[in-house]
Amino acid sequence: MKKLVFSAVAALTLSMGFVSCGNDFLETDYFKGVDAEGAVNNADLVTTALTGVYNRLYDYRFAGNYAVSIGDIPTDLTYWNTKTGHWDGIYQYSFQTTDIYLSYIWEYGYKIVDNSARIIEAAEALYADATDDDKAILDVDLAEAHALRAYANLIMVNVFGHQVKVNGTDFSSQPGIVLSDGPIPAFENVTRASVGDAYVSINKDLNKAVEHFTAAGGDRGDKCVFTLAAVKGLQARVALYEEKWGDAATKAQEAIDEAGAAVSAYTEDAYAGLYAGGASNTESLFYLDINASQNWSANSCGTLWTTYSFSPSPKLQALYADTDVRKAIMDFDGTTTPTVPVYAAGKFAHASGNPACATNYLINASEMFLIIAEAKLKGNDAAGARTALLNVAKRNTAIASVDDLPQNDAELYAFIKDERARELFQEGLRLWDLRRWGDPAQVVAYNAPTVTFRSNNYDISKLVYPIPEDEINAGFGVTQTDGWQSNLPK
Repeated sequence: MKKLVFSAVAALTLSMGFVSCGNDFLETDYFKGVDAEGAVNNADLVTTALTGVYNRLYDYRFAGNYAVSIGDIPTDLTYWNTKTGHWDGIYQYSFQTTDIYLSYIWEYGYKIVDNSARIIEAAEALYADATDDDKAILDVDLAEAHALRAYANLIMVNVFGHQVKVNGTDFSSQPGIVLSDGPIPAFENVTRASVGDAYVSINKDLNKAVEHFTAAGGDRGDKCVFTLAAVKGLQARVALYEEKWGDAATKAQEAIDEAGAAVSAYTEDAYAGLYAGGASNTESLFYLDINASQNWSANSCGTLWTTYSFSPSPKLQALYADTDVRKAIMDFDGTTTPTVPVYAAGKFAHASGNPACATNYLINASEMFLIIAEAKLKGNDAAGARTALLNVAKRNTAIASVDDLPQNDAELYAFIKDERARELFQEGLRLWDLRRWGDPAQVVAYNAPTVTFRSNNYDISKLVYPIPEDEINAGFGVTQTDGWQSNLPK
């Protein structure tokens, strides 16, 4: 892997063995941390070190923006008004191997993966001789570290590998990402594992997270870090991608039950109130609290969805009925025109008035109900699908009961797909939905306010982003995906 140097804004600053100078666990040259020698020698310090891993997750170059935005920007739900050049290469499918967004997703994803491995290694070394109280702390740390690694690997295998399943067809043998159970030593040659092996690793980590939360007797009860409910929710998402319909429905229900969560915002005021920032979203299971005192300013998601030119596409806007309360956050800036729309942030701190305060709600109850609905339908339980779906669909106040939902299976499936578009917009899931469904896709919207796309029948299931050029040129064994350019829309 390529040589990188980085720091964290945590009390303890992690270094990445496979990319840094030497094998020190802590880098304290520029920060007032503890000495590197024997630094992580108790449970509390492991917990402190874990903060550094969350810092990497929170960063705008990963889940704070780029790793989420890439799931929305190049899809049929998004419109680029051409006024700035941010993300235009991704949006127009003109990106190259030097694309900065792809490079940062790769770089920061592996920082999370490697740092999590170091947390796991340190905690396991302390565990046998720890007191019962410290074992409880270490179990929580281990659970969160395994969950963090799973989350990062899921993002990266989706971005840099083929979708594992596409409408029943298995692509698990396709090239995926670099995997390792432990830290990768500096300058060691590595190889890309398969997509299927990546999913095996992700599931292993999520199962270990559940195991350690169970051993600890619970989690921290803080939605800004991984909890048992959030892990269950991520398990449900993974199972959905693998088309393990029974597991997907079960894990999603377990996530809802564990969190005591519900979809409850059925008025415009209540729905808008979900997006005031921080804990305002009572339906969320896991979020990054990007707020007025700690945000990414120009690099925030809210800036991307305002002054950096992106807005909901005319197609998406047309999917909302006049009676849908979700239209409450479909506001546009005063400078907008029909042909040059300027959005007002939407889910990103809509009610705060400051788009830079762009709290990212990463795993939410509504997604869980939609997973149950799709999984139940694919498992030949249409009635169960409608029951789950109603929790979300009645955000359209014209829908009051399951009788108001489609009664034909094909129409119900189409409705679920559209409901995922309506409900999950700006949550970074649309691209993976389009790829796994395998339907002909519409991409690169233009000519607002009309519904027009440059490509209307793109086989988006074949889209695989290239490995960053710097990583290939580093010469440590990571190879490029053959033919990635030939699968772009013509």
